Amino acid sequence: MSTEKRIRRALLSVTDKTGLVEFATVLASFGVELVSTGGTARALRDAGLGVQDISDLTGFPEMLDGRVKTLHPRVHGGLLYIRGNAEHEAAVAVHGILPIDMVVVNLYAFEKTAAQPGVPFGHLIENIDIGGPSMVRSAAKNFEDVAIVTRVADYPELISELKSSRGCLGRATRWRLAQQAFATTAAYDTTIANTLDRIAEAPVPSEPASPDPSALPTTLRIHMPLAQSLRYGENPHQRAALYADGSGLGIAGATQLQGKELSYNNLVDLDACWELTQEFDEPMVAIIKHTNPCGAATGETILEAYQKALACDPVSAFGGVIGINRTVDADAAEEIAKLFVEAIAAPSFTPEARARFAAKKNLRLVEVHAAAPRFVTKHVSGGMLLQDADTGRVTETELKVVTWRPPTAEELRSLLFAWRVTKHVKSNAIVYARDGQTVGIGAGQMSRVDAARFGAQKAVLPLQGTVAGSDAFFPFPDGLEAVAAAGATAVIQPGGSVKDQDVIAAADRLGMAMVFTGIRHFRH
Repeated sequence: MSTEKRIRRALLSVTDKTGLVEFATVLASFGVELVSTGGTARALRDAGLGVQDISDLTGFPEMLDGRVKTLHPRVHGGLLYIRGNAEHEAAVAVHGILPIDMVVVNLYAFEKTAAQPGVPFGHLIENIDIGGPSMVRSAAKNFEDVAIVTRVADYPELISELKSSRGCLGRATRWRLAQQAFATTAAYDTTIANTLDRIAEAPVPSEPASPDPSALPTTLRIHMPLAQSLRYGENPHQRAALYADGSGLGIAGATQLQGKELSYNNLVDLDACWELTQEFDEPMVAIIKHTNPCGAATGETILEAYQKALACDPVSAFGGVIGINRTVDADAAEEIAKLFVEAIAAPSFTPEARARFAAKKNLRLVEVHAAAPRFVTKHVSGGMLLQDADTGRVTETELKVVTWRPPTAEELRSLLFAWRVTKHVKSNAIVYARDGQTVGIGAGQMSRVDAARFGAQKAVLPLQGTVAGSDAFFPFPDGLEAVAAAGATAVIQPGGSVKDQDVIAAADRLGMAMVFTGIRHFRH
C-alpha cells in the first residue's frame, strides 16, 4: 500500500508570510483547494489565488476580535478523523465535515512581543496564540493523513516533493513534519510559561507587563533545538551534541569560518576563553587549556596582548584555544599562526587575517557575538542546579585597603587585572600578574597554599614584583606567606576569614599591600 497521501485541501494561516505565495501557488497548481484566514487570505488573493474563507468552511463567522475562527468541529474534525475508519467516515458525513489534508501555520510572534520594552500586559496576552497551536496539534496527531507545516524553511523541500510526487507527500515526510510541529508547540508554550512566570502580579491590561529578568523560575523549562551533532563528548566513548537557544549569540550561536568540526572539548574551552575576554574593554587575549587560562593579557593591540599572554606559559599554550575580544588583524594572525592551536574565537577576522589562517586548514576560526550572561546550570544526580551568572565586578573605589601600606598605582592596576582573571580560574585559584599580564596561574588545587606554590612553580617569567589574586579568602597566613615568598608585593582577595586579622598582620610584617573586595569568585 502506498504511503503517499494526496493533498486536496489545505488550510493556511501564517504570521510570517515569507515564501507563502510561492508555496500556495504550487499547491494550487495541483488542484489543492486553499482555505485561509484574515491577512493570510488577503495576501493569497492579492497574488491572484482563489481562496475560501475559513468562515465559509465552518459556516460560522470569525468572532471575538479573531480569538475564535478556527476553533470549530469542521476544522478539527477535518483534521482529526481517520481516513478509512468506517465510524469516523460516517460521523463526518453526517455533519458535513470535509477533510483537510494540510495545515500551514506559524504562530503569533509571542517571543518578539514579550521582548519589547514596556509592552502593555494586555497586548502581551493577546499575542498568545490559541487557534494556531490547536490546529498544529490536531494535524500532527493525525500525521498518517495530514501534513502539518510550521516552518518557512521547509517550503523548498516540500515543493520539490510535491512536484516529484504529483501533489502527494510521503509518510516519512509527514512524520518529520509532525515531530517538528510538536517541538514547535512545546517551545511556544515554554516561552509563554517562562515569560509569565517572571511577572509576580498580573497588571491591568494597559500597564507594562514588566517581567523580572532576574527572577529565578518556579519551574525550570528548557527548550533548545539540536544545533549540531558532535563526533563524541569529552572522551570517544561518550555521545555528544550541541543545543542552542536560537539567538545566534555566544559560543552556541557562533559562526565557524574554517577548520575541522568543533568538538565537545573545543566548545567548552571556547566558552571559557570567550567569557574571560569579555571581562575587559581594552584589547585582550586569553589562551585556555582544559577550561583554565594558561596565559591572559591586555595590550595596546591584539598582537601585543597575544605576545604577553603566550609568554606566561608557552609550553601549555601548545594545542590550546584562544579567545580575543577584538577583530583579529593580519599582524596578530601572522604571530598566532606560528603556534599550534585548536580554535580561535573572536568578534571578527580581517580578510588578511583569514588569508593567513587559511593555510592551517584544521584550525577552527569562530566568529562570536556577545551574549548577555543570565543563568548557569549544572546537572546533578536526579536534577539540576541553577544560579545567576557570576557578573560581579569591583572597581578601584570599592576596594578596601586593610594593610598599613596601600598599593601603588601600578600595583593597583595589576591587582584589578589579576582579580578579573582569577574569576575565570578553577578553585582554589591564585593568579600572579604584572602590568596586564598573567605571570603564574595556580588552578584547581585542593589547598590554597598549594595553589600559591603551583602558580609560582609554573611561572617562566620573573615573579619578583608581581601582585597576586586569590579567588577566596586566605584561611591562614601560610597561603599569603607562600605568595610573598614567590615574589608578590601586593594581594587582592575577598576577605571574610575568621583569621583575617592574622593574615593582615602577616602582610604588614612582610611589607605587602593587601586589599579586600568583599566578593568571592569560586569556580567549580
